[in-house]
Amino acid sequence: MKQESNFSPVRFGIKVLQGSLIGLGAVLPGISGGVLCVVFGIYKTIMEFLADPLRTFKTHIPKLIPIGIGGVIGFLGVANLLSILLEKYPDPSVCLFVGLITGMLPSLFREAGKEGRSNASFVSMVIAMAAVFALLIGLKVLSVQITPNLVWYLFCGFCLALSVIAPGMSFSTLLMPLGLYEPFVAGIGHLDMSVCIPGGIGALATVILFSRAVNALFDHYYSAAFHAIIGVVIAATIMIVPFGSFTASMTGCIVNVICIVIGIVAALALDKFNQKFDVE
Repeated sequence: MKQESNFSPVRFGIKVLQGSLIGLGAVLPGISGGVLCVVFGIYKTIMEFLADPLRTFKTHIPKLIPIGIGGVIGFLGVANLLSILLEKYPDPSVCLFVGLITGMLPSLFREAGKEGRSNASFVSMVIAMAAVFALLIGLKVLSVQITPNLVWYLFCGFCLALSVIAPGMSFSTLLMPLGLYEPFVAGIGHLDMSVCIPGGIGALATVILFSRAVNALFDHYYSAAFHAIIGVVIAATIMIVPFGSFTASMTGCIVNVICIVIGIVAALALDKFNQKFDVE
């Protein structure tokens, strides 16, 4: 009991830093907040609390408070920067994000195979990939224009919460092809309540309704579920590549390629750091 009551400022500061990295990972394309929760060893604590908050409140909240503080700092701190980059340099920014996502794929495959792979794993990946391609290509062919509104911001909140409770899923992967990522991030960065409130409601409802189901899904069908997430990531990433900008000008093509390479290198470096952190 005495050990539990001791407060360590250094440990608290480290947890805040970890939380800020998770918050940054939740909003930054290509990086999953859920994966970082796994890396920092707090994913199980978060899922246990979300699955049964009343029973675990006293034991888990003290551990999660510094993580939550850091998460808010990291999330809000990077949201404004991303909205500016996407507004002023849309194609290079998207290419940088494509590189980040591509560079994270090896770590996702490694994580997905942690409990082995089977034919069902690859079938789930192909089905998820085909479903996302069909949806996004269908929207393009039908020239469906999605206008951000209350309902869509609820959906954004759903995707945001899903990126934490489902390791490997980045909410930007789902929102960028639909044209919802930029307005959602800009709204959060400027604390626009017409965006933040429905987004928060959507996220809270997702946590309440799906945290137990997702926890059970990964407990019983870890490989198939994780490979399905990889299928979604691959298909959605291909759909956001600005292919037209590569042929528009030689300068634009070179800049885009450089941004993709920078994103891949940065993601691989982060993965290497994560592996080292995990071992230690």
